[in-house]
Amino acid sequence: MTPAINLAKKQKITHTVHEYSHDPGHESYGTEAAEKLGVAAAQVFKTLVVSLDGKELAVGVVPVSSMLSMKLIAKALGAKKAAMANQADVERSTGYVLGGVSPLGQKKRLKTVIDASAQGFDSIYVSAGRRGLEIELAAEDLRKLVGGIFAPIAQGADG
Repeated sequence: MTPAINLAKKQKITHTVHEYSHDPGHESYGTEAAEKLGVAAAQVFKTLVVSLDGKELAVGVVPVSSMLSMKLIAKALGAKKAAMANQADVERSTGYVLGGVSPLGQKKRLKTVIDASAQGFDSIYVSAGRRGLEIELAAEDLRKLVGGIFAPIAQGADG
């Protein structure tokens, strides 16, 4: 069990846990999850932690087929600018290791923005708190659990 799964259970959220064997040589954790679970990459979301104006951390949840737009997440959270947070800060504030960061059950609850595209699916997949473990749930349930908002924060991987 991970804090992410425990939170979903405690809040009685309908969810499914999917486990797959993680290949340490795979370049992208999210793409690997989509491939191994046989799900469209647009339905599997990665959890990225950013630093807002160099002061506070926040979470962006975007499809693994996209990139997080720093400009759009900063705008969604009312900051001037956003940059990827450093690994030590991410692991300290979330309690998870990179590649297994879940938006759920983080040590410190951070402001969270979920890409608006998540609302187009009956369910989405996010990390359940470790590499090789995903949790499937409704996007709205994820939003409620993290106290987040939906906003367009993804940009195509090619631009």
